[in-house]
Amino acid sequence: MNTPAPAHTADCRTRFIFDDMPVRGLHIRLQEVWQHIVARKHYPDPIRNALGELLAAAALLSSNLKLEGTLILQVQGRGDLKMLVAEATSGRTCRATARWNEQADLSGRRSLTDLLGGDGIFAITLQPDDGEQWQGIVPLEGDSIADMLTGYMQRSEQLETHISLAASPTHVGGLLLQRLPEENLTEDAWAHVTALADTVNAAELTDLDAPHLLYRLFHETPPRVFPPENIEFACTCSRGKVSDMLLLLGGQEVGSVVAEQGSVGIDCDFCGEQYVFDETDVNALFGSDVVAAAKAALPLQ
Repeated sequence: MNTPAPAHTADCRTRFIFDDMPVRGLHIRLQEVWQHIVARKHYPDPIRNALGELLAAAALLSSNLKLEGTLILQVQGRGDLKMLVAEATSGRTCRATARWNEQADLSGRRSLTDLLGGDGIFAITLQPDDGEQWQGIVPLEGDSIADMLTGYMQRSEQLETHISLAASPTHVGGLLLQRLPEENLTEDAWAHVTALADTVNAAELTDLDAPHLLYRLFHETPPRVFPPENIEFACTCSRGKVSDMLLLLGGQEVGSVVAEQGSVGIDCDFCGEQYVFDETDVNALFGSDVVAAAKAALPLQ
């Protein structure tokens, strides 16, 4: 087999399958999507790397969505890292964000377990466009996003899965192998293909496109590679959704904020979009003069 011609593809997800064994796979590499996300906030290196790996995982796993909707991966902890969230849709869009203790010194190399405080949860949520939401929650197990996901897949879906993930300041990449259900595959064959996949390093995952990486790993038994799918950044925030959130907070609370500050502002964690509601906006939203009521309730100075 000849080495594939050079190609410079980014923001692509590529499916492949081995014709001589019941194993399927996916490769993901994101560049512009990832750079758009990291430009929104100043992420410390360990937070950025963990978020990039979670984003790559969401983009990989969302390929299995059977309905139109969104896959949400969320990691929550009690340490300096409070939350990682990555979302990917059946429409091949994704977004991601993180929350952390911004006063903490995160300049050194710290493990994901340490950042999370050694305690927390890992949640996978399937949110169909039409239908009921489903969520699975498990304790955090493993020292990486890949370890957590691999254990989750084996327990919940009972599918042997191998996942490799990596992130750099400019790219994220991932590789997923999965045994096809109800197909015969010897343990030796599965061990062989995963051993080859284990030889991949972080630089190869972030720097190589699918043809080059798959040739590097599996040139002796090359898989059949399908055309790549483009992945884009898209945020689902909107003024309407923020309005719904303000309605849930209630007229008294929102009116009090506007009475004291002149307006209420909400920033989207994912894209940085700012939504500002002044007195006129808030009164129209609640259908009454909630700001005047809040002002009347303020103590006299």
